[in-house]
Amino acid sequence: MRPLVAVAHGSSNPEAAATMSALASQVRRLAPVIDIRMAYVQHTSPSLIEALEDAGENAVVVPLLLSTGYHLTTDIVDSTRRVAGPLGPDQLLVTALVSRLSDAGVPPGTPVVFAAAGSSDPMAADQVEIQAKLLAGELDVEVLPAYAASGQPTVPEAVADLRQRHGGPVAVASYLLAQGHFHDSLANSGADWITEPLGAHPAVAALIIDRYRAIPA
Repeated sequence: MRPLVAVAHGSSNPEAAATMSALASQVRRLAPVIDIRMAYVQHTSPSLIEALEDAGENAVVVPLLLSTGYHLTTDIVDSTRRVAGPLGPDQLLVTALVSRLSDAGVPPGTPVVFAAAGSSDPMAADQVEIQAKLLAGELDVEVLPAYAASGQPTVPEAVADLRQRHGGPVAVASYLLAQGHFHDSLANSGADWITEPLGAHPAVAALIIDRYRAIPA
């Protein structure tokens, strides 16, 4: 069985590394035969190069990134041939997002700001739009994409827009995998509810396994 190297962005926030470890544990629980190892692009060790040296040349790299961007197309793809695509968009992420909204106590029918980190890569924005539409179709409410870092509208702008047009409360669905600066910034969005990151949700773990199995031997 080929090792699975799950590579995350990395964060100086210790909660982020703990969340990634919990996500790897979920993968092991769902697929005990898979040898999963963690790696990080920055801030945390081991690096991807270190993890690949340890895992061997047959390892499959699964980026723990929700959309494409510089880290995937440059940092990760340049390191190995066997690289899966980003996690999103995917219906399994809808399952995780709906679960997080329910955990936050968001009432049915509440409009949602879909809060992604953002990227200068136009393909990443397209992927965020697709994922937002998948979530809107599941919830049957307006889901407005917005960005915590790069892109327009910002999350506070999107919250204000939905509140003005719908005349009621607004929820923010965090389209982030782990805690960190971007997720912390959502607290200042003005929303009535803010979900936790997708984190170690079983649907995310199942998606990692799907991405791994999609790479030919």
